[in-house]
Amino acid sequence: QVYLVESGGGLVQAGGSLRLSCAASGRTFTIYTMGWFRQAPGKEREFVGGMSWRDGGTSYADSVKGRCTISRDNAKNEVYLQMNALKPEDTAVYYCAAGPSPTISYYRGSYHFWGQGTQVTVSS
Repeated sequence: QVYLVESGGGLVQAGGSLRLSCAASGRTFTIYTMGWFRQAPGKEREFVGGMSWRDGGTSYADSVKGRCTISRDNAKNEVYLQMNALKPEDTAVYYCAAGPSPTISYYRGSYHFWGQGTQVTVSS
């Protein structure tokens, strides 16, 4: 079992920045990929970005590319999502996810473990 806890969400004005954190614990040696997803009210949960736990490679959704950066602290088993130039349409609950796939997947079914989510609200 892998346990994930997100933090760092909040209310920010358009154009502002936030950094979300995801702390992983448990059987973290089973993790190959970490992903960030978001879900806005009335919408499907969508992929935001992901990182290969082994080599640190990253991939991002087109909607956030150039505005978001994923990084990690191996010693702390933490992954971060730095979000800049935030827009009202970025408002959503953001989830951290972990999975055994060796490649970064946009598909939520590829991730077996999920955090509880953290709310991000961007005001115009």
